[in-house]
Amino acid sequence: MPQQSASPSAPSDRRVGVRELRSNLTALLREAAQGQSIAITSHGKVVAELRPPPPEQRAPRKPGGMEGQIWMADDFDELPPDILAAMEGEDG
Repeated sequence: MPQQSASPSAPSDRRVGVRELRSNLTALLREAAQGQSIAITSHGKVVAELRPPPPEQRAPRKPGGMEGQIWMADDFDELPPDILAAMEGEDG
């Protein structure tokens, strides 16, 4: 049975031994994905920590970053008459 961390300020929510890690890896990964940190111990000593990844941080978008690199035809938004007629259910 896993040991619970004694201190609420401990970096991990719970502790599991290497043997339990091997036996229950899928369940422990699921718990980590849900936000729980798990200290991995060997002979009573913490040797690793399994925890959720940090929130994804993207660099803020910079308006105009692609300026001069994109070209658009003058008529890009005009439908050819035969396609427009087909969309409206008319015979060409």
